Amino acid sequence: MGTIHVKDQDGISHEIEAVEGWRVMEIIREHGFNIQALCGGACACATCHVKVDPNWTPRLHPARDDEEGMLDELPMVYDTSRLSCQIIYSPELDGLTVELPEAA
Repeated sequence: MGTIHVKDQDGISHEIEAVEGWRVMEIIREHGFNIQALCGGACACATCHVKVDPNWTPRLHPARDDEEGMLDELPMVYDTSRLSCQIIYSPELDGLTVELPEAA
């Protein structure tokens, strides 16, 4: 197991255990954070939106067109916005840092 650093909507940082092969959305949700993830990882909503720390964005695979389309539906996005359901945790992502925006 590895770790993910999550900054919640109150600005508090947490270090949580991550399971290889799980979606980052699933990991965050399983640890009880306020993330809706309504579509369950199907890239059919944007309720698992996270801001990825800029130091980590080059290490992630690029967002696909369907993910970009869902992000375009949000009222506020950031340069490092991603859908956490589209990021699969692997050992290379040990220490990944994300933030849950207000409207997660």
